[in-house]
Order: sequence, then C-alpha cells, then structure tokens
Amino acid sequence: QVQLVESGGGLVQAGASLRLSCAASTRTFIAYIMAWFRQAPGKEREFVAAISRDGRITYTNSMKGRFTIFRDNAKNTIDLQMNDLKPEDTAVYYCAAGFINSDSHKSYGYWGQGTQVTVSS
Repeated sequence: QVQLVESGGGLVQAGASLRLSCAASTRTFIAYIMAWFRQAPGKEREFVAAISRDGRITYTNSMKGRFTIFRDNAKNTIDLQMNDLKPEDTAVYYCAAGFINSDSHKSYGYWGQGTQVTVSS
C-alpha cells in the first residue's frame, strides 16, 4: 500500500517553468516504478514520464527535452521539472506507482489526487 500526494501546480504564463513534487508514504518506495501522467479536460489520461528504482527513465517523445523526472529514494519523492510550458500542457498532473515500467495508466495501481497546472498564452 502506498499513498501519494502531489504538490507544486499552479497558473503560469507560456514559457515559464514549474516543478511538481510527489511524496510517497510507504516503507517500500524503492520497490515501485514511479510515474507522472496528465489529463486535460475531455481527454484521456496521458503518460508523461516514468522512473525505475535504479533510475531508468522513459518519457513521452513530445515532452522529452522540456520535462525531466527526478527520483530521491532517501526522501520517498519524485519530481517533475517542466520547462518552456505551453498552453497545451494545461492539465491535472498525477503521480502514480506500480510494479511494471509502462506508459499505460492501467499498469499503475496507486495514484495521487492530482495537481492542476494551467498555462496561459
């Protein structure tokens, strides 16, 4: 069992940066693949990035270069650094935990409540 709490969302202008954080309440954080997903209004949940216990990272191609995922196994946290934000990045961003390194939301059994990111043009 793991509880996830995201923070760091907000309203920014296009071109700005934001850093999201996710804190995991579990004694076995290192066992989990951790990921970020996002969901815009009227759209399906979309994979952003994932990071394994040993630091292997995967990104959605469209976000590679602008978004960076970090993991701190000592603090039970992951972060998502988002640079050069665009209006189309507006969405609720979710932290997720699972045991399979996958870009499918179905592979992750634990989810945070989400944090809203709004990018104005």
